[in-house]
Amino acid sequence: MDLKPRGYDKVLSMLNRGVRIPNPLSLDIGDDFNVEQVSAKGVTLYPGCRLYGAKTVISAGVQLGSEGTVTVDDCQLGPGVELKAGYFKKAAFLEKANMSLGAHVREGCILEEEAGGAHCVGLKQTILFPFVTLGSLINFCDCLMAGGTSRKDHSEVGSSYIHFNFTPDGNKTTPSLFGDVPRGVMLNQPAIFLGGQGGTVGPVRMGFGTVVAAGSVVRHDMPEDNKLVIAKVHPGTVMDVRPHAYVNLARIMGNNIIYLANLVALEQWYMHVRRLFFGRQEFGPLVYAGALDKLALAKKERISRLKSLAEKIPAHHAGQRVVSENLESVCALFGADLPDSTFRSRDSFLAAFEQSGARDAAGYIDAIRALPPAAAQQGVAWLQQIIDSLCGRSSSLLASLNMGL
Repeated sequence: MDLKPRGYDKVLSMLNRGVRIPNPLSLDIGDDFNVEQVSAKGVTLYPGCRLYGAKTVISAGVQLGSEGTVTVDDCQLGPGVELKAGYFKKAAFLEKANMSLGAHVREGCILEEEAGGAHCVGLKQTILFPFVTLGSLINFCDCLMAGGTSRKDHSEVGSSYIHFNFTPDGNKTTPSLFGDVPRGVMLNQPAIFLGGQGGTVGPVRMGFGTVVAAGSVVRHDMPEDNKLVIAKVHPGTVMDVRPHAYVNLARIMGNNIIYLANLVALEQWYMHVRRLFFGRQEFGPLVYAGALDKLALAKKERISRLKSLAEKIPAHHAGQRVVSENLESVCALFGADLPDSTFRSRDSFLAAFEQSGARDAAGYIDAIRALPPAAAQQGVAWLQQIIDSLCGRSSSLLASLNMGL
C-alpha cells in the first residue's frame, strides 16, 4: 500500500533544494505545480499545505501554514510573504504581505508591500496599497485602498467591517476608492481609518485622512481629505420597492469610470516604475507578470459589471439610451492607447526619477520615499492626467448623464 501523498516526488525535490517542510507527508501538490518556481532560500511549508497551479510562485522567505491549513492556487508570492492559514486563489502578494487564519482571498487581488489582515478576512477584486491593514471578521471585496506612510502610520479597516458590494437588483457595479492611485503610490498621504462594526455601500469615493466613526455605514461619496464621518442611521419605515429604478445612475456610472481610470493609472505605474524593482528579485518577473494579470482581471471585472448593469436599465429610464448606445465605446477606452500628452508627462517624471537617484535605492519602498517632493508631484500629475483623460472622454460619450467627471 502506497501511503505517499500526491506530488511526493515534487515534495522530495523541494526538500533536496533546501525548502523547510516539517511534515512532508502532509502536503498535497498539484500535477501542474512547478517546483522550479519555489525559492530554496528560507521558505517554510508547514503541515497541511496544498499547492496548485502552474503560475504559482513562492519567493524567498515565504512562510505558509503556521496557523493552519493553507491552499495556494495560481498565486504569486513575493519575498517574505506570510500566509498563515486560509484559501488563496489567483491573487498576488508583494514583499512581506501577510494574512492570518481563516483568510479567503480570491481572484483579482493584489496586496502590496506589508499589507495584510487579521483572522477571517474575505477579499476578491481588492487592491491594498503598502501597509494597509485589515482587522478581523471583514468582508472587503471590490475596492482599492491607499494611504499611510509606514507600518506605524497605515490605513486601517476595523474589525467586522463590510464593503457592501451587491445590490438587491443583483448588480456589482459597486467598486469603491479609498484614496486614489496618483497620490497613493507616493506613500506620503494621510492614512484612512474605517471604524469597526461599520460598512460602506459601494460605489463610494473617499479622500485621504478620512476617519469614519465606529458603527457608521457610509452611503455617499466623501472625496475631500481629512474629514471625520459619523453616519446617520436610517429612520425606520416601510415603503414599496422599485426594482431597477437606478435613481443614482449618473453617480454609479461616474464612480465606476473613475475606478477604471485609476486601474489604468496603476497599470502604467507598474509598467514604467515598479517593473525595475521586480527585476531585482528572484522570480520577480513572474510576480510582476502576476500583478499585471490581476490588474487586467480587475479591469475585465469592472467592464463586465457595467455591461451587466446596462442590460438591466429599463427602457423608460432617462439614461437608458445613452448608456446602451455608448457603453461599448466607453469600455473600449480602458484598453486603448493613451494620448501622446500623457507620454510627455510620463517621460518628464521618469527623467526626474532617474535624476533623483531613487532607482538606485535598495527596494521599491525606499525608492519612493527617496523621491524629492517636486519629482513626486510630477508623478502625481502624470497619473492624474491619465485619469482625467479617460474620464473626460467617457464623459463626452455619456454627456447627457451629467456625471460631473
